[in-house]
Amino acid sequence: MACELPSQHGIPLSRFSLSELAREVVSQGIVARISEATVWRWLNEDAIRPWHHRSWIFPRDPAFREKAGLVLDLYNGSWQGKPLKKDDFVISADEKTSIQARARRHPTRATRPGQIARVEHEYKREGALAYLAAWDVRRAKVFGRCEVTSGIAPFDRLVAQVMSQQPYRSARRVFWILDNGSSHRGQACVRRLRKKWRNLFPVHLPIHASWLNQIEIYFSVVQRKALTPNDFQSLGQVGERLLNFQDRYEKIAKPFEWKFTRKDLDELLAKTTDNAEAA
Repeated sequence: MACELPSQHGIPLSRFSLSELAREVVSQGIVARISEATVWRWLNEDAIRPWHHRSWIFPRDPAFREKAGLVLDLYNGSWQGKPLKKDDFVISADEKTSIQARARRHPTRATRPGQIARVEHEYKREGALAYLAAWDVRRAKVFGRCEVTSGIAPFDRLVAQVMSQQPYRSARRVFWILDNGSSHRGQACVRRLRKKWRNLFPVHLPIHASWLNQIEIYFSVVQRKALTPNDFQSLGQVGERLLNFQDRYEKIAKPFEWKFTRKDLDELLAKTTDNAEAA
């Protein structure tokens, strides 16, 4: 029963808890009596946790493997079966949108002996901005800018910020790994960027595959270390924090130890295919 959805038994629950599971097995006559501790012990032996759930999505792009494989090859230092040269660069870029400035009603109190930091629950919204960033995968360099909103023009300004300086300006090739956001989607984006920067090669991820974009790792670091808890009196403070953190992070940054390979991709796709057929 723990490995089945409650709805399969006509039970109006989204998932089982220990107490609900114990209650149901008794009500259905499976056992005369059982404690939550016993249910937990039995489930724990087989690592079954029906009260947990994880969201996931089936690959929707028919060329998922081909597109993802190109990105994984770049992370592994190759392109179309040939090793990248010293004057080849790999950039991972995206936008982190709608970063709010939440002005707390009362000042945040720092931690004290025996007491954790305290952040006022109520706040006033002071607006939001977008943080656009580009991560040099092999050199651990980060470039970023704050904009009023995301869009084609702000994204092109980020590209120019990177491509107008060395070593990218005179590089042999600069591969830009991009998701399918509206500001850098499809062949229109490829034509636009290639017209301006002849040594720039956009490489688009499959749809719903931002988890393959290394810039998302950097954004998660930004969220944890610079933006949480959110306590800013103005958008100016948010922008200042982001750019100062960017400079601070780059001084200690190292290339991410990316371990997901084409082999892992094939195994994942085989597993999702099996699950889809089972469903």
